[in-house]
Amino acid sequence: MTTPDDYTTYMVDVQVQVSMYRVWLSTMKKSGSDGRTRERLSREAIAGGAVALADAEGLEAVTIRRLAQDHGVSPMALYWHFKDKDQLLDGIADRLFNDVDLPPVSTEPWPQQLRAVLQALLAALRPHPAVAGLVTSRILTSEAGLNIAERTLSHLRQAGFSPEQAAEIGSYLLGAVVTLVTCEPGQRHGEDDEAHEDAIRVKAASLGALSPRRYPNIIASSGALAACASPDAYYSLGLDMLITGVSGIATEPVKTEAETTS
Repeated sequence: MTTPDDYTTYMVDVQVQVSMYRVWLSTMKKSGSDGRTRERLSREAIAGGAVALADAEGLEAVTIRRLAQDHGVSPMALYWHFKDKDQLLDGIADRLFNDVDLPPVSTEPWPQQLRAVLQALLAALRPHPAVAGLVTSRILTSEAGLNIAERTLSHLRQAGFSPEQAAEIGSYLLGAVVTLVTCEPGQRHGEDDEAHEDAIRVKAASLGALSPRRYPNIIASSGALAACASPDAYYSLGLDMLITGVSGIATEPVKTEAETTS
């Protein structure tokens, strides 16, 4: 069951996201209309602003027109970098991939290294649930995404999987990490604190009101289904299941670090 402390922490996180967007917007507006305007309207700055806006108000709020308004320019100024909404979404995904801090290759067994790669991806996506889903179909369209894919496939090949199997499993792992983020129970979707708390209470109450004869287990888990009691534990369990599952079907035995270096 979610505790008051969990609610407080979650609310503070979202308030920080909104504040960060306001700070970012204020910083952008302080730039002049001379040569510095072109710098602040770089592709990276626009994508960063789009991510910040989505964090604060949801992906549906992100449009070329809205970003131009926030930058204090005409939409045509943004079209130099993004020809349409699809290209803007590509830019957002690229920004997320660039935020992934891949760990260096080590002599650890492949399950630990694969988990570290997935953990790095999760760390980059977790603060941005509104846009996390954009990366699934775009990982092979940017250099940063290609680097993530290459590392993932490399570790899966170490596990004994064929190139075809590694591609299938790697795609599944990426989708699973994204799903962990976008489907976290109790995920906030732009509503204010009171509306968010009310939505959780309503969901828990509706699940708890189901027929105990037909849905006893859903009723028992109603609190956890309505809101994540411990997000850190939720994500750790998710990664554990992914790595344990892949390890269970791997054709190569997992070597210890000593065996790897010998």
